[in-house]
Amino acid sequence: MSNGKLIVLALACLGTAGPGLAADFSDPTWPCIQRKVEDLSLGLMWPYQVVDGETAENSTDIDEIAGLLALRRIELEDLRPQVAEFAARYNGDPDILGQVFQRVFDTLSKRRKHIIAGIGEFSLKQIDLAEKIDLARVEMDQALSSDPPDYDRVDALEEQLDWDQLIYSDRQRSITYLCETPQIIERRLFAISQMLQQLTSDQG
Repeated sequence: MSNGKLIVLALACLGTAGPGLAADFSDPTWPCIQRKVEDLSLGLMWPYQVVDGETAENSTDIDEIAGLLALRRIELEDLRPQVAEFAARYNGDPDILGQVFQRVFDTLSKRRKHIIAGIGEFSLKQIDLAEKIDLARVEMDQALSSDPPDYDRVDALEEQLDWDQLIYSDRQRSITYLCETPQIIERRLFAISQMLQQLTSDQG
């Protein structure tokens, strides 16, 4: 039985539908409804050419504001006054603000890629567990149909199945958040780009 079919079978047996089902089974390690996009493009988010406007004098400032913007636990609106003050200090220079965005983009893109890789590893564990559950059910049917039925083996398999299904279901409940995280990062990057663009000297 293919890995994709195993996922569907296990979810059907466990009654867990929705986020766990992949939108496209061409990649059985991707369990998310959201389309898998591994790499983001800086050029699609930042309309200016990013040139190296960094000097020894402004490098610390760029690192500091980029580090704050990359912290997802801080709301962007809370950082707006600091970002505006930074932009004013450099007269809204698109080169400087481009350097800020590139730093944030590099940081969050790397985190996002690690999360996508983690989702793949998570999915492989679920595929393995689904296969284990499927094989245990087959073995339990065989034990019940033997003459005489092997009730001791059935009891042991049933206990293991209960445990494995509980683990599978608990993991599956976390998949919605895991699948949304790459898009949350992508939306933050777009929002940061918009914020910085509004503060460039080109925008008046």
